[in-house]
Amino acid sequence: MGEVVSLPRLLRLRAQWKFFGRTVVFTNGCFDILHRGHIDYLAKAKALGNILIVGLNDDQSVARLKGPQRPIVNEEDRANVLAALSSVDYVVMFSEDTPYELIKAIVPDVLVKGADWSVDKVVGKDIVESAGGSVRTIEFLPNHSTSRIIEKITSPSRH
Repeated sequence: MGEVVSLPRLLRLRAQWKFFGRTVVFTNGCFDILHRGHIDYLAKAKALGNILIVGLNDDQSVARLKGPQRPIVNEEDRANVLAALSSVDYVVMFSEDTPYELIKAIVPDVLVKGADWSVDKVVGKDIVESAGGSVRTIEFLPNHSTSRIIEKITSPSRH
């Protein structure tokens, strides 16, 4: 089981992992209404290294990015559900719209985003690559998204 951590604690751990040559993978997102697509994505991200850190958008940043009706699930619950997944080692919250400052602090060995992002557009690519790391994209499972679940819940039922 993973752990929800503060950035200062995470940075102390990161120094230890670096010393012992552990490969740190980082990804981020809102992870509102966890679903099979998230589980698949996080398992594939974890397979790229030894330790998977998930940067989680806090409630205010989710609302700015997704609209005032989001998140559906509050940040504390989202963080704890993510940390309970076998593929996730650490969850750290961030409040900015992008994880750039978080990536700059952690300097992961592998930076992962969904394949809906072009590698050239991945936030933090410059930091990771200049430190000798790599940026990878992972294909999403088709037809699995939080937006699709919300749409299904809120649309009139078909009888």
